[in-house]
Amino acid sequence: MFQVKFETSQGDVILEVHPEWAPNGATRFRELVESKYYDECRFFRVIEGFMVQFGIHGDPNTSADWRTKNIPDDKVTQSNTRGMVTFATAGPNTRTTQVFINFGDNSFLDRQGFAPFAKVVEGMDVVDKWYSGYGEGAPQGRGPSQGLVQSKGNEYLKANFPKLDYIKTARIVEAE
Repeated sequence: MFQVKFETSQGDVILEVHPEWAPNGATRFRELVESKYYDECRFFRVIEGFMVQFGIHGDPNTSADWRTKNIPDDKVTQSNTRGMVTFATAGPNTRTTQVFINFGDNSFLDRQGFAPFAKVVEGMDVVDKWYSGYGEGAPQGRGPSQGLVQSKGNEYLKANFPKLDYIKTARIVEAE
């Protein structure tokens, strides 16, 4: 088990990562944090009552480097309840860098193969403050287009979605 501290635009959040829950997800998350991948990442999809999604790097070249580095699925051993952290997926064995934090009881995701690998242990009140006014991403909603986030990065987000909250830094920390 290890902890990751997100210093965000609204305050600090501590995640407790449990490799025994989802070994592939936990290993990839550690690799991304250690490489400083999540620094300056925007919370580009914030759906009230559902989840907040992030993990497309602000530099399109860095994002492209990771886009095809899929990891195998993990067995679901925990439920997608409030504060649980899970990799987003586009189908079987397609997890790369995008993760989400559950706002509520999303246990229906368990049957769809979304395997939590961590939980918020401090700062869920901060998570609740992240800006959700843009809603779902384009084309379903007014929020950012993931394709444009991938191709244009933070330049696109800062110009078109200036209220998005973001991770200043993400670092592994000693458990207190």
